[in-house]
Amino acid sequence: MHIKCVRSLLLFGLSAPLLAGAQGAPQNGGDFSDNSPTKKLPTDVILVKGAWPSSSDFATPLPEGGRLADGVYKNQYFGLTYALPTDWTEKYTGPPPSDTGYYVLAQIRPADKFKGKSKGSILIVAQDLFFTLAPAGNTLDLIYLHNKGLSADYRVEQPPTLVRIANHSFVRFDYGSPVAELHWRVLATQIRCHVVQFVFIGRDIKLTEDLIEEMNKMSLPEEAGPVSGRGGGDVPVCIKDYANGENVTERVDPLFAERRFNPVPVRIIIDKEGKVKHIHFLSAFPDQAKAITDALSQWRFRRYLRDGKPLEVETGIMFGHAPRPMTSTAKNAATE
Repeated sequence: MHIKCVRSLLLFGLSAPLLAGAQGAPQNGGDFSDNSPTKKLPTDVILVKGAWPSSSDFATPLPEGGRLADGVYKNQYFGLTYALPTDWTEKYTGPPPSDTGYYVLAQIRPADKFKGKSKGSILIVAQDLFFTLAPAGNTLDLIYLHNKGLSADYRVEQPPTLVRIANHSFVRFDYGSPVAELHWRVLATQIRCHVVQFVFIGRDIKLTEDLIEEMNKMSLPEEAGPVSGRGGGDVPVCIKDYANGENVTERVDPLFAERRFNPVPVRIIIDKEGKVKHIHFLSAFPDQAKAITDALSQWRFRRYLRDGKPLEVETGIMFGHAPRPMTSTAKNAATE
């Protein structure tokens, strides 16, 4: 692997120590594992996971569908437009979304022609609140957990604070590593039940502050905010666990030709008549995606009404074994 790519991944790993926190498992849409004896994994080989993101159509925007062109990052799903600072670019695209709903939307670094004295990096990441393992219901919760869960190797430079960026409220959290002489500046807001974070990493504090100032030029949807960002208007209302209980009037379980052990997180959009109109697989094998799509096409839901008017709903379902929740010790530490 290219050395620069390795460095980029290391910075990414350091930028998100919070995101391994956990809660009870997300709601389950069906268990397709078996109790067969565990097979020994081969050695001296590179294992490639076959599960991959996909969707039921190519027209509906996806969180991972953002693109950088002509110095501007645009993400139609999040309604986000971010003009990069001069001479900054993206050399490497991020990995696919995780099965806990974590996205690396963009990894931005100085271009080769960058003339500044010091360098850094910008990460744009998002955490799906439907599938996060952290006991967080909104951006404030998640960033406060980040603060409490920061290891002793890092030093808090500014605790979570509400700030105003681009005419929207963000939660700002600053921390650093005295050993690495690096500083992190996290600016987070919520859009469509995702915590969208801009993470600025560098040794030069003035550089990171200048980069944050540049954020005021970007555009965001009106709903964006630390505890708002729940859809509505031109996009579906996002409601956690809507595909549950009495909301589901007809349900067909998927039929799998092969049993696997991986979790399959699925986001769906339910139309105003209670039918599934869009399916987004964050991580699934092709045969799993087909079986789940065939089943979900037969599901029916109660219409969601607001002020007597039906609205589209976006929600999440976890098929298969959900990732393990955090231990009770970690839960207690996160809530103290």
